[in-house]
Amino acid sequence: MTAIDWAGATRVQRRCFLLAIALAVVVRVAMLASKWRQDLRLNDSLWYSAQAVKLADWDGFVDPFYGGPSAEHGPLTPLLVAPVSWIDDPVRWQRAVMTIIGIAVVVGVGLLARRVGGWWAGVTAAALAAIYPNLWMNDSLVMSEAPAALLVVVAVWFALDLADATRPPALGRAVCCGAAIGLAGLARSELVLLAPLLAVVVWWSRRDAGDRKRMRTVASLWTATAVVLAPWVVANLVRFERPVLLTTNDGTTLLGANCQDAYYGSDIGGWSLFCVVEEQSPLGEDPGVRSARHRRLAISYAGDHVERLPLIAAARLGRGLDLVGIDNQVSGDVGEERYRWASWSGVVSWWVMALLAAVGVRRVAAPARWVLLAPVVGVALTTVAFYGAHRIRAPMEPIVVVLAAVTLVSIAGRRLEPMMNSAS
Repeated sequence: MTAIDWAGATRVQRRCFLLAIALAVVVRVAMLASKWRQDLRLNDSLWYSAQAVKLADWDGFVDPFYGGPSAEHGPLTPLLVAPVSWIDDPVRWQRAVMTIIGIAVVVGVGLLARRVGGWWAGVTAAALAAIYPNLWMNDSLVMSEAPAALLVVVAVWFALDLADATRPPALGRAVCCGAAIGLAGLARSELVLLAPLLAVVVWWSRRDAGDRKRMRTVASLWTATAVVLAPWVVANLVRFERPVLLTTNDGTTLLGANCQDAYYGSDIGGWSLFCVVEEQSPLGEDPGVRSARHRRLAISYAGDHVERLPLIAAARLGRGLDLVGIDNQVSGDVGEERYRWASWSGVVSWWVMALLAAVGVRRVAAPARWVLLAPVVGVALTTVAFYGAHRIRAPMEPIVVVLAAVTLVSIAGRRLEPMMNSAS
């Protein structure tokens, strides 16, 4: 994926693909310009930005607000923006880094669609990704969504190689896939789920290769994932009073999703900051201890309301599909610096793209179909386990675009292909 392989592309297809990338640049630079002088709001971007400044000052992962060890979120996002965080007023340059990553997502989406549906699918996917609000809304935010989306695309790219029974299994590709998953887990911890999900697909699709070869491939994938995660995990295990693997935010996430506000009323299936704030933590408490206490409280609340869990799971999935709690989610988006009009356009766009993607699933041959669905299953599991929100859905948005593009090209292909070929 480091360079575009134009093999098989006509002149028209090459030009259209590059025009789609140019459109992505224009849209994202416009969004960056609109936020260039905008301060960060009270959300996770404050931590990512401040933590990057600490890294730029060579202070390491120290809590930028209270001191002490810090693992509130995964380390990848602050590491990515740390090189520009030594500059005065670093936020605008941090936004610029995220914008570049967002443009790379569009390129990756186009190339991924080309692999599973041909060059016109790649062109269509790149064009859709360029204007799809649920992608470009995240690309000027100092948040983890853009890096997570890019790494999902990279992991799926290599997984397609591993699952292709017509190609000999290559341990190098398994290592690259596992490394991409590990990096994705350092951006968004729930993306570690891709390791077992993609391993299952690879194991099943390679069932004619023999158990020993399949075991080597899966073991290489998992080993690479573990090697990438290991430095951060080991550091967390020794820095905190209670065991911490990837973040100390898991307890907070669970507590905000398992409380009165998230089980009843208009916020059902969502996440409540008030539930977390009401549980006052002692000043200077170790983050690992706080996270463990929040987990206990969340599990206790869920256990006391076990009869509502099926309804809560359905509500979480409904929110993830933009079928319920839409006003609440849009308000949450606004609190995270997304424009209200953009968030609403993202909701409407999702309804169209999701329907097209659902059709596209049947138009992609196995095992590529199952590789593409792995991030979708991962997001669904995360949504049920935690809560429904646009941020939770973000890692699967590139896959939705790819599948939607396959559908559009399949529908229009028989009429447009002769015309396009003659024009080339």
